[in-house]
Amino acid sequence: MAQASSAVSINRRKRFVSLPFRGFVVTLAVILLRFVPINVSAAARRQPPQQQLPQKLRFGRNGEFKILQVADMHYADGKTTPCLDVLPHQVHGCSDLNTSAFIQRMIQAEKPNFIVFTAFAPAIAAGIPWAAVLGNHDQEGTLSREGVMKHIVGLKHTMSQFNPSEAHIIDGFGNYNLEVGGVEGSGFANKSVLNLYFLDSGDYSTVPGIPGYGWIKPSQQLWFQRTSAKLQRAYMSPPNVQKSSAPGLVYFHIPLPEFASFDSSNFTGVRQEGISSASVNSGFFTTIVEAGDAKAVFTGHDHLNDFCGQLMGIQLCYAGGFGYHAYGKAGWSRRARLVVASLEKTEKGGWGAVKSIKTWKRLDDQHLTAIDGHVLWSKNSAGTRRKKHILGHA
Repeated sequence: MAQASSAVSINRRKRFVSLPFRGFVVTLAVILLRFVPINVSAAARRQPPQQQLPQKLRFGRNGEFKILQVADMHYADGKTTPCLDVLPHQVHGCSDLNTSAFIQRMIQAEKPNFIVFTAFAPAIAAGIPWAAVLGNHDQEGTLSREGVMKHIVGLKHTMSQFNPSEAHIIDGFGNYNLEVGGVEGSGFANKSVLNLYFLDSGDYSTVPGIPGYGWIKPSQQLWFQRTSAKLQRAYMSPPNVQKSSAPGLVYFHIPLPEFASFDSSNFTGVRQEGISSASVNSGFFTTIVEAGDAKAVFTGHDHLNDFCGQLMGIQLCYAGGFGYHAYGKAGWSRRARLVVASLEKTEKGGWGAVKSIKTWKRLDDQHLTAIDGHVLWSKNSAGTRRKKHILGHA
């Protein structure tokens, strides 16, 4: 992206807003940033992160695992924080409480299995496992990015991790993966049938002469490659040997330059602003393609974009703006993205591997209207798409 457009985009993200309180709900939620700057005492800052005991994520008895992605909450001071970019009749009484209410409504309506958050109270109160990735604003409080992530990993019900223990040198804070096991009692109970990757996409460039946002660094990409390879080996090893890898989903905040590859003819959703990626291409998209297991990437950052488009077999998806204290567009409802992975039935009537991954969005309107439902990936069509991709590059 050009320097001028990056500057405009950065300035827009420094605006804040809020709206009237509606209900609060979510079961499996993936809330992709922006994270609220946390103010913590100096004594607390010196404490090492107290990682919660790991929980086991697994598919439910209905053969589904649902994730709620909520992007760019921009939560500030609760009911005293006014809303941005809302219609005139919505201004009175509109605040951060509208954001809280929207989350609560989503939890109650969709009952997700997992949450990736920037504001965590609803997930903690509901006892739902959740995780977080950092956005580009999270160092703007009294804590550094490192301090914010150390705080996060000490909260209740979180599955967030500070960084992988095996990676002694890695850029950023909050690079980790989570495994989702098959249905308890099934032949896949002890295998990860869905893999979730979380990465810190940074904040702003620290390289002289390179303006704009940060990017995913080589050390993080190396960790991703090694983790993907390890998970694929485990999935294709005894017991219950599989012929291909389990699908993976990748979450981070700042979109990749490849998000600019689409127009209205080849994506689902809307593009209403520029793609605010880093001004350099770090090659992470190529790394994802070469790894071979990831089926979709989910980001936030550009609040007025909510599309999904497929490039080289990978779905690149925005969540769409969620928070009322973040910039938006008057008359264009705040929204959240849901993703559900469904298992295939075995010949004996049990549950097997992942059969399909679908997505849709819900709007914060009177009916929580669902829009843009479509299949992100299907096991039956994966081989055909891969063959077409190979032939297209012969």
